[in-house]
Amino acid sequence: MLLHDTALIYGRYLRQSLRSRFALLFGVLMPLLYLLFFGPLLTDLPLGGAGSSWQMLVPGLLLQLGLFGASFAGFAIIVEKSQGVVERMRVTPVSRLALLLGRVLRDATVFVLQAVLLVLAALAMGLRAPLAGILIGFAFVALLTVSLASLSYALAMKLHTPGEFGPAVNALTMPMMLLSGLMLPMTLGPAWLDVLSHFVPFRYLVDAVRDAYVGSYASAHMAYGVLVALALTALAVTVGTRVFRTAGA
Repeated sequence: MLLHDTALIYGRYLRQSLRSRFALLFGVLMPLLYLLFFGPLLTDLPLGGAGSSWQMLVPGLLLQLGLFGASFAGFAIIVEKSQGVVERMRVTPVSRLALLLGRVLRDATVFVLQAVLLVLAALAMGLRAPLAGILIGFAFVALLTVSLASLSYALAMKLHTPGEFGPAVNALTMPMMLLSGLMLPMTLGPAWLDVLSHFVPFRYLVDAVRDAYVGSYASAHMAYGVLVALALTALAVTVGTRVFRTAGA
C-alpha cells in the first residue's frame, strides 16, 4: 500500500509540474545565469582543484539548484493548506509517509531534469567530465532535494503564512550557500573560514561531486559525501514523516 499510495501522490504532483513548462525552465534560470556570466570569469584561474574551472563551478551550480529549489518547496504546502487541499487529504486512508514521499520524489524528478538542462548548457560552453561523474552528480542532486524538500515541507506544516516561511528559509539557506563552497572552493579562503565550512554538511556534497567530475571516485571526499548525503536524507525523511503524522496531514 505504501508503494501504491506513493505512486498515486507522485503522479498527481508530477502531472501538475509537467503542465507548467514555464516553471520548469524558470527554476533553472539562476544557475544558468551563473554559468553564462560567472563561469567565463574563472577560465584559466588557479582554483586549487584537479580539474578545469568548469569542473569546479558546475558541481556547485548543480547543488545550488537543489539547495534553493528544494528549500522553498514548502510554499506549496502553505498554499494547499489555505485552499483546503491538506484538509481533504486528511480524511483519506493514504499513508502519511506516502504523502511526503510522493511530493519529495516529484521534486527530485523535477530538479534532476533541470540539472540535465544545466549540464547540457555547460557542455556547450566547454565543460568536459566523465559520464559516470555526471551521473553521480545527478544522484547527489536527487538526494539533496529529497532531504531539503522533506525539511521544507515539515517547516511549512508548522507555519501558516508565506511571510513566516520565506524569511525562515532565507536565514538558513544563505549561510549554507556561502559556507559550502558552491561557487568557489573554500580552500581559497582564509584558514578559519575553511575550518568553519566543515561544520556545514553541504560542503561534503560539493567536494564529492567535484571529485566525481574529475573522475576521482574512490577519494575520501567521495566517501564523506555519500555518508553525509545518505544520513541527511534519512534524518530529513524521518523528521518530515513525523511532522506529517502529528499534523494530521
